[in-house]
Amino acid sequence: MTAPEKQQKSAAEKADPGNRAADFGIDTTARTTGEAIRGYLQGLRNGELGSLPALLGLAALFVLFTILDSGGTFPSLLNLANLLQQGAGRTIIAMGLVFVLLTGEIDLAAGTASGLAAALMALHLVSGGNMLGAMGGFVFAVLIVAMLVAAALAIWVRVWAGAVVSVLTAVILLIGVPANPWIEMLLAVGVGVVVGCLTGFLVARIGMPSFVVTLALFITWQGVILQLIGDGGTLGLRDPVINAVANGNLSTLGSWVLFVVAAGGYAAVMLLQQRNRLHKGLVAKPTGLVLIKVGAVVVLGALATFLLTRDRSPGVIAISGIPYVVPIVLVLLVLGTYVLDRTRFGRHVYAVGGNREAARRAGIDVVRIRAAVFVISSAFAAIGAIVYSSKVGSVSPAAGGGNTLLFAVGAAVIGGTSLFGGRGRVSNAVIGGAVLATVENGLGLLKQPAAVVFIITGLVLLLAAGVDVLSRRKSAAAGR
Repeated sequence: MTAPEKQQKSAAEKADPGNRAADFGIDTTARTTGEAIRGYLQGLRNGELGSLPALLGLAALFVLFTILDSGGTFPSLLNLANLLQQGAGRTIIAMGLVFVLLTGEIDLAAGTASGLAAALMALHLVSGGNMLGAMGGFVFAVLIVAMLVAAALAIWVRVWAGAVVSVLTAVILLIGVPANPWIEMLLAVGVGVVVGCLTGFLVARIGMPSFVVTLALFITWQGVILQLIGDGGTLGLRDPVINAVANGNLSTLGSWVLFVVAAGGYAAVMLLQQRNRLHKGLVAKPTGLVLIKVGAVVVLGALATFLLTRDRSPGVIAISGIPYVVPIVLVLLVLGTYVLDRTRFGRHVYAVGGNREAARRAGIDVVRIRAAVFVISSAFAAIGAIVYSSKVGSVSPAAGGGNTLLFAVGAAVIGGTSLFGGRGRVSNAVIGGAVLATVENGLGLLKQPAAVVFIITGLVLLLAAGVDVLSRRKSAAAGR
């Protein structure tokens, strides 16, 4: 090819980037609405169900409990807002567990890790920041050493953020920072990161099975919580800022500002992504369908905001506004989704979960990825601890125990995250958390005993796991 021909071809490529995609056999044909719908239905037949079963189940539950609750309490605004606040803590823990499940691992210690974070947060608050006096010299020294060891192990596996946060947490305790609600919440997250660094190192670098490691740590952290609080003891969280996390609401103006920011941001991202794909000649959804999806989200968001800004109090004191936990969950959802969908780290998480050996041969630092997801999981667990501790206003030795972990794992799986790794999204945890919160709330209003709640919740989780297995078999049979 002569120089003028090369220049002519280069100019043509710049003018039409789709030509370059065609040279590599990339399908750049824009699909019609009918083709997109048929493709989606074909994906369902091939086992690509995503969150559809959970969404259909959630809708069915709302209809069922609305019909069965003759008193009309379930569909009331007060109950729906309370439902959001009650399920937020475990939903946040489930969001962190999605990262671990995507790599094909499991974190059974997430529940008691959240309890440990809550216990240290409460202890720092009630002691005025004097943790040495509250814990005793030996326990305090062991805690500081554990944090510094966690920082060193994080450096070993190249999880730099984990190392920095672990050292910062140790410094806060060593210098005796006075009690402050923001410091308490930062301390709780730091404790979660420390736990994640220890867990991630044992699983990723040492090579111990995650089931065994996290089961052992589940028991260990439960013992540490008992040591800190005492059997039968309770630490109160008598701080208005911490209590408002799960019990407070935005003002009417703040609620509408949140709606404008959230809905506007979602619309801008979706439309910009559509424009970029069309401009680059890549396969894109029909613009009409994208506009319908954006419009539906905006309308539903506006309706929810309008309802939540109405007075929902049964008494004389007005209660209105979107609960604070909603923007908290939204921020975590956006951050988690961005990390998994738009960063190299996220692509590596999916690659490790899909095929660990292939990921290693492709040059991915598998040890670092596997260690990092446990740090993320424990950090989310600590945030969840802040939320559920705020809801009850205290921390007891049972914090993070009982069914906290089981419900968190169940939320991720019910929402569509695969237990086999490589498939799932952070939004799955939010949808699954809504399903479990609805089941628990609805059965409670129907005055069903705890036995019935556990049985039905277990059956829902079993059904979700069965759907996951069957969908994977269909996907494998379809060659996907």
